Amino acid sequence: MNELIVVDKKDNIISFELKDRCHDGDGILHRAFSVFVFNDKKQLLIQQRSRLKRLWPLYWSNTCCSHPRQNEGYKEAAERRLREEIGISCKLKYLFKFRYRATYYDIGSENEICAVLIGRSNDSIILNKEEIANYKWISLKELAEDISQNPEIYTPWFKLEFRKLISSYRKEL
Repeated sequence: MNELIVVDKKDNIISFELKDRCHDGDGILHRAFSVFVFNDKKQLLIQQRSRLKRLWPLYWSNTCCSHPRQNEGYKEAAERRLREEIGISCKLKYLFKFRYRATYYDIGSENEICAVLIGRSNDSIILNKEEIANYKWISLKELAEDISQNPEIYTPWFKLEFRKLISSYRKEL
């Protein structure tokens, strides 16, 4: 059973709810995280979401994103999920949290308080094909240009996070 942590607008835990229910209709506000992993060349690892994903299948997004489990902090959950999705381990640094909501056609919505974390790794990638269709390392300049020219191929949360990273956390990258 995959239950998500339902929270209020201040990220206080209210209850736990099934993942599908949290993403139905307008969505139920819940915790999530997004990870950005860079290599020694200062390239960002981005992924193309699996075609099996209910929301935004085959869209490009950040290195890894998911939801913490009950009794699991953002950082611990993000490090676990990074290993499960792409087979790498690295120390992550928490940067910020933000709230967003985005609707995917009439299929469902994301309604999340999302923690954003960054890390560095040069490990070999081992894809979980149920989660990820493809991946690539890309420079921030090239990514910014592509998002500007092709915004429709990127997930909504990734575009929001990327803008904030570039404008407020450039020194961390």
